[in-house]
Amino acid sequence: MLAVFKKTVAKSPEGLQTPQQDPSVNALKDGLLSHHFASLHPSAVAINLADSGLISYSIDKQNPLLPRLFAVVDDIFCLFQGHVENVAPLKQQYGLNKTANEVIIVIEAYRTLRDRGPYPADQVVRDLQGKFAFILYDSTSKSTFIAADADGSVPFFWGTDSEGHLVLSDDVDTVKKGCGKSFAPFPKGCFFTSSGGLRSFEHPFNELKPVPRVDSSGEVCGANFKVDSDSKKESGMPRVGSAANWSQHY
Repeated sequence: MLAVFKKTVAKSPEGLQTPQQDPSVNALKDGLLSHHFASLHPSAVAINLADSGLISYSIDKQNPLLPRLFAVVDDIFCLFQGHVENVAPLKQQYGLNKTANEVIIVIEAYRTLRDRGPYPADQVVRDLQGKFAFILYDSTSKSTFIAADADGSVPFFWGTDSEGHLVLSDDVDTVKKGCGKSFAPFPKGCFFTSSGGLRSFEHPFNELKPVPRVDSSGEVCGANFKVDSDSKKESGMPRVGSAANWSQHY
């Protein structure tokens, strides 16, 4: 799976982009990364998100234990890889029918969150028990919702190119192609939203701090993000009106 989002949709965290970024590395220019992904996966389906970026999906070369899924519901696009163990109770929780799978559950969980659901975003992700990574894009609000499980069970990487575009993929070489050295594994146990940036769903009230990654040649290449145990965000549910979007606060 592949997604590239412009910085107006998903602003890359500080620290992910290295100071030595090659100015010629642009993931969207001339369809660079989309063509590269298609060369690796000839059956890949690419979707142009207009002025927001692109997503691409393929079932080629997938791990049967961590299958890839894709769905679009009411202009919400979702790429999902892995599996969720508690599918049955989640279907009941979100009022879904028996045929609903993991990617439909994620979309419905996001819609419930977006439309003032009863839980904060960290609780929504924490409720997913299993091995997973997903990328969701809401074309109505031009916002993203991205997450990886607490153990980092699914290969999942992200980076930023010279234009500040955020690149995500389960293939590390694809991210390297689009981002040069400005990439890293997506932080396990974390989620990213357009409105709230990167957060830990295991420690939702702690800040995350970037720790520079150094490759074998001694060059900085992106950053790993760690929970800062000394930094706390305000706790408690914000007081908002009935029509407000609680996901804006997490």
